[in-house]
Amino acid sequence: MIDSIIQYFIPISAVLLIVAFYLGLPPLGNCPLPSPGTKKDNWRLDALLMAAITGVYALTAFYDLGDTTAPQSFVPMAGHEAVFALSEHPAELMLYTGVGMGGYRIEISEDGERYTPLTEDFTQDHVAVLKWHSIPLAAEGEGACSVKIACTNGEPWLGEVVFRDSGGKSLPIESLDAALCDEQALCPAAYSIDNSSYFDEIYHARTAWEHLHGVWPYEISHPPLGKLLLGLGIRLFGMTPFGWRFSGTLFGVLMLPVMYLFLKKLFGGSAVPAFGTVVFASDFMHFVQTRIATIDTYGVFFILLMYYFMYIWLSEDRLWALALAGLAFGLGAASKWICIYAGAGLGVLWLVHWGMQFAKVGKAAFSRFAKNAAFCMLFFVALPGLIYYLSYLPYGEARGAAVFTRDYWDIVWENQTYMFSYHSGLVATHPYASKWYQWLLDIRPILYYMQSGASGERIRISAFVNPLLCWAGLLSLFVLLYMALFRRDRRAGFLLIGFLAQLLPWIFIGRLTFAYHYFPSTVFLVLSLGYVFALMRDGRRRWMFYAGGFSFACALLFVVFYPELSAHPIQPQRAEWLLRWLPTWPL
Repeated sequence: MIDSIIQYFIPISAVLLIVAFYLGLPPLGNCPLPSPGTKKDNWRLDALLMAAITGVYALTAFYDLGDTTAPQSFVPMAGHEAVFALSEHPAELMLYTGVGMGGYRIEISEDGERYTPLTEDFTQDHVAVLKWHSIPLAAEGEGACSVKIACTNGEPWLGEVVFRDSGGKSLPIESLDAALCDEQALCPAAYSIDNSSYFDEIYHARTAWEHLHGVWPYEISHPPLGKLLLGLGIRLFGMTPFGWRFSGTLFGVLMLPVMYLFLKKLFGGSAVPAFGTVVFASDFMHFVQTRIATIDTYGVFFILLMYYFMYIWLSEDRLWALALAGLAFGLGAASKWICIYAGAGLGVLWLVHWGMQFAKVGKAAFSRFAKNAAFCMLFFVALPGLIYYLSYLPYGEARGAAVFTRDYWDIVWENQTYMFSYHSGLVATHPYASKWYQWLLDIRPILYYMQSGASGERIRISAFVNPLLCWAGLLSLFVLLYMALFRRDRRAGFLLIGFLAQLLPWIFIGRLTFAYHYFPSTVFLVLSLGYVFALMRDGRRRWMFYAGGFSFACALLFVVFYPELSAHPIQPQRAEWLLRWLPTWPL
């Protein structure tokens, strides 16, 4: 009974907090519309707030991101046999696998001539890349021996080979394949996300390495630019867990000042942008998704940018902002196709803008419309098309195709047809799959990583939205709808269109989907809550009590759930009490 009370106390408190928060909202029918920024805004204070929030988040995001060392020399093993001379019979083999797939046969010899199988063949499939693997060896006998690792099929690359005795101590090795035993000190006690890849890093970190080394990529189901951006961290810090996660984490950090500036542009002041940015920094999905080496981060970053610049153009008629929105669209589309949905939202906003202009001044708007349409053809079609086309340079280099040739064009075109058929025809099941309507209420998080500690601790990484943001943000959409329809507030319509552009396509997609597909929509949940903060600011005397209290609660909840988001050990009972609010949340 006590356990049940404790378990449901926090989620019930969260619901009550959201109710209390919305009680601070003034009546929508006669409250003043949120005021925009003014020239009297305190930009020095804004800079300090931006730097403080971003700095704290950056320290949290980069802390314990992954090992900064890992084997860097890889050997192509296709058709190759590597022989290792040992001073005694090993009890364990540790392999650090590179890219590629194939199988290995592991054999032992007492005299260096006659070899017998030592264990079952090891398969380096697509899931096994860029990881440390522990292979128990049934090596009976004592004294010196030779162990042979022979590739039996495929084209796998191997990074490091370490033999251990029964006490876990590394054994000295002599081998002609020096690159396979030149980084023995880097061998960890066991596999973990600190020293190895996890979830979809097996695809994207691998592809980034392949692009850097002129190898035709294994993963071709998304455009290349996201993997090229991921590869920047590898260039800086090597092919290490920290290296392949660095770029995504940096882009996640950079989203915060963009979000602050966006909120300030929409609603002015310093408090609303600060509170909204704190909510964004406290979002579980943003934290988890930007710390894993996948490509969603880059798409969401460019979506945030393109809507920020589009709003500047709509509100201030700045052509440079419209051009930058097109540039952000091009970079985003070349990273992941989710940005095409966002681009469709920009198109709707553009059409609505010009429809209102024609309704206002009639045919007199046609000349400006025609010029603007030509401008958009340049910055939303030609420029993005060129960026997208050039992002395939690594594919061309791997096949020896020059950029403006028929062979290069064929590579690009064939990949588009493959991606479309792959995503439209994907048939698969997954225990943590979810549908779009489940995302709205945080019903089914996705579990990225699961391990048990030495003393039975729970070690997890789950991706889902901070429940306060998810549930309160959903309610804020109804506020936007009312303000757009009945108060004719263009900002409310702008944010609502942005949210729907990211969510609606998933309603009609029948393929396997996950909670992280809601990540782009969470940007607009934060902006929508910023709208509610601004309504409170301009309609309630004690608005900072409501908005500030809600932001603080989001940050506090992030602290509570931090172990679940970062693979830090937590006792199972505490996890059950604090971290499992719904029976559909993973244990």
